[in-house]
Amino acid sequence: MPEFRSDFMRVLHGRGFVHQCTDDGELDGLALGGPITAYIGFDCTADSLHVGSLVQIMMLRWLQRSGHKPIVLMGGGTTKIGDPSGRDASRQLLSEAQIAANKAGIQRCFARFLSFGDGPTDAVMVDNADWLDGLEYVAFLRDIGRHFSLNRMLKFDSVRLRLEREQPMTFLEFNYMILQAYDFMELSRRHNCVLQMGGSDQWGNIVNGVELARRIDAKSLYGLTTPLITLASGAKMGKTAEGAVWIDDSKLSSYDYWQFWRNTDDRDVCLFLRLFSELPLDEIQRFESVEGEELNEAKKLLANLATAMCHGEEAARAAGETARETFEAGGAGEGLPEVSASKDELTVGILAFQLVHDAGLCDSRGAARRLIRGGGVRLNDVVIAKEDAAITLADCNDDGVIKLSAGKKRHILVRPS
Repeated sequence: MPEFRSDFMRVLHGRGFVHQCTDDGELDGLALGGPITAYIGFDCTADSLHVGSLVQIMMLRWLQRSGHKPIVLMGGGTTKIGDPSGRDASRQLLSEAQIAANKAGIQRCFARFLSFGDGPTDAVMVDNADWLDGLEYVAFLRDIGRHFSLNRMLKFDSVRLRLEREQPMTFLEFNYMILQAYDFMELSRRHNCVLQMGGSDQWGNIVNGVELARRIDAKSLYGLTTPLITLASGAKMGKTAEGAVWIDDSKLSSYDYWQFWRNTDDRDVCLFLRLFSELPLDEIQRFESVEGEELNEAKKLLANLATAMCHGEEAARAAGETARETFEAGGAGEGLPEVSASKDELTVGILAFQLVHDAGLCDSRGAARRLIRGGGVRLNDVVIAKEDAAITLADCNDDGVIKLSAGKKRHILVRPS
């Protein structure tokens, strides 16, 4: 790896964030010369980001910690089209109201990761709807569209893979790459932004923006992408059998967030510490060869650091203590996630497989039946023998709740209401 002089490039390369860069040397020199401005775009397709977006968020965080200015670009305009990258089918078109609600939810996700304000290195949040919504179609095609070759656009992965799989791509989606390139040029003009960062699937779109600004404004811009983060198990980062691991604590409890990191595959612990914590690299290296209890301590450290960064120090401490009580001290775990169940129904009795499903421990009643038959579900730490056993108010513990467990690592409290 080349020797980088700027803190920004040293950190990103050293911790494994960089897959491709349009010009490592020039960007390093630019970052060494003073604060630069860089951005990453986030379309408003859901009301929260999940941990699959954390690599990009951490890049913005390290950018700011290295003395530079981050821009969080909200895709209020591009969400109306939908990014075709990595997809076989068109995204569902969202209403203006849905996009606004999703935007508000995503904005909350950045509060703990970045410092926003008016200073030279304070983060700012902008929305590409501010310039995209007012575009005049014919003028845009004449002034911007003429710089894009159809032959070249058809070779980009987001288009080529869809066509090779004989999956339809709408003309609306086909325009996405042009609009993203235009975003980069607009941010360059409005905020002196010189760098766009993103996942490896965005490389073509980023290069389009670099070339567009060179042709129209004669300005040098830069692009940098991260590698695709694939877990040692082969699974996609941010997805579990139970669904997405959301960053917003209103969608996923701090305890469940902590548990996600605690349950990291042994082979991924040091990778995750490099990418998702600020632990110095020399401290991470000492975990490279550990195993057994030392490796478990590394996982707890990862869970504490990642949760503290996202949900706050107190939430991380409480989640760790709940886990200790639940797994090590044999307690009920006061901080476990809770769901409510009808007191009237519990008076009569709710079938075990039904309650397991309704509590969110299985994604279907059939799966709940199978898990119980296999001895994988416990009621107040006692294995449930029959899938159709009736669970009633009499099963509440001294705290007035019912503790359900699926396997060794997933627990939930059912509170009558």
